[in-house]
Amino acid sequence: MLNASLKQLSAMLAARKISSVELTSEFLKRSRALNPTYNAFITLDEETSLAQAQAADTLIASGRGQSLTGIPIAQKDIFCTKGWLTTCGSKMLSNFISPYDAHVIGRFNAGGAVNIGKTNMDEFAMGSSNETSFYGPVKNPWDTAAVPGGSSGGSACAVAARMAPAATGTDTGGSIRQPAALCGISGLKPTYGLVSRYGMIAFASSLDQGGPMAKSAEDLALMLNVMAGFDARDSTSLEREPEDYTRDLEKPLEGLRIGLPKEYFVKEIDEDVARAVEAAIGQYRKLGAKTVEVSLPNTKLSVPVYYVLAPAEASSNLSRFDGVRYGHRAPDYLDLNDMYRKTRSQGFGAEVKRRILIGTYVLSHGYYDAYYIQAQKLRRLMAQDFAGAFEQCDVIMGPTSPTVAFNLGERSSDPVQMYLSDAYTIAVNLAGLPAMSIPVGFGHKNRPVGLHIIGNYFAEAQMLNVAHQYQLASDWHTRMPKE
Repeated sequence: MLNASLKQLSAMLAARKISSVELTSEFLKRSRALNPTYNAFITLDEETSLAQAQAADTLIASGRGQSLTGIPIAQKDIFCTKGWLTTCGSKMLSNFISPYDAHVIGRFNAGGAVNIGKTNMDEFAMGSSNETSFYGPVKNPWDTAAVPGGSSGGSACAVAARMAPAATGTDTGGSIRQPAALCGISGLKPTYGLVSRYGMIAFASSLDQGGPMAKSAEDLALMLNVMAGFDARDSTSLEREPEDYTRDLEKPLEGLRIGLPKEYFVKEIDEDVARAVEAAIGQYRKLGAKTVEVSLPNTKLSVPVYYVLAPAEASSNLSRFDGVRYGHRAPDYLDLNDMYRKTRSQGFGAEVKRRILIGTYVLSHGYYDAYYIQAQKLRRLMAQDFAGAFEQCDVIMGPTSPTVAFNLGERSSDPVQMYLSDAYTIAVNLAGLPAMSIPVGFGHKNRPVGLHIIGNYFAEAQMLNVAHQYQLASDWHTRMPKE
């Protein structure tokens, strides 16, 4: 059952071979047993989860079950969830019980899925290692001395350790794909605007995007069928006809053109990562695909551009956390200004403060034109690079991360090295493109390696087909870490 796909679990539930209450109980039991070791969940609420499971069993019995009805899904603690503690991994929201559901949560509820718990994450999604959480770091289930990646590290860990069949994540600069790679699972960042951001606590509004995390591409497709959809409450939500993202999974790959950017295969990639990625690309050639060299010349600028734009948006978005309306408030203060200062000083962690300060600086008078405007111009150039590359290929491939998971604490004192963990993923967010990571082997210390697959706008079904065909020919996505 632990390695069963979402499709298999759905069939078992529909055939009444197992009930949702039994399935949810099994995963809750496993989560409670493993969470003290991995710290993947911030909140588990057995009573609420089992009540949802019981309601799902009623739906299934009446013949109204859908593809994910009765299946437990772990939710990243960045999605507001009615009646649940919703912390965003921060002391600032450590007492916040959401009064409403995010659009994504509402979609899962409407589909009859069960919320098994809220997963740990880097504070306000700011981090690449899941070490900035107020609730402590998440451990990588393949090696507890290693980070799981971030910011969706709790979700990645929960799926890899089989504490949940699947989970949600969010991706601002690689926060679904990088932890998916480091934990040996599959993760998808959709085209910007495909999944509503309503009720998803904002970090950088022009970059944030919710997406699915699961064992396989087939599971991701089933989840995206639920998560994607227009939402009038989100001004960036795209009004498009609904798609079935499973529709192309079985298409052969004969004639597929894979673009290999020369900027991705450079000396900065660790040898073990390069070896696994090259082997995966070799497998694609055996499946009938052909490779072409492409160029993304502005890729090297993606990290500095991101760390101008993302903090700028964060400094604006996080101004709402002032202790007046909700969340943490300093217990002792002299006046309103003193309350603001003490509340924000106490409520935010070091990384969040660093990004607020950077963002405020680049938006300040005298620096706005020099930094923020120039970064926006470079962002447009990166989008144009991708447009040119897609004239020559159907998908782009490369490593998701230049290294396997690094050790806990290894990069905590060096923010620049930490930021470079996302060197291959950030440009996708700046361009608003869809991309995903799938497991393709193991590297140093038997830590997982991920393959990065980038598609053109709204090419999610094609990307999922490309990933699924590889997974039919390999078994990396079925591997489980030893407990």
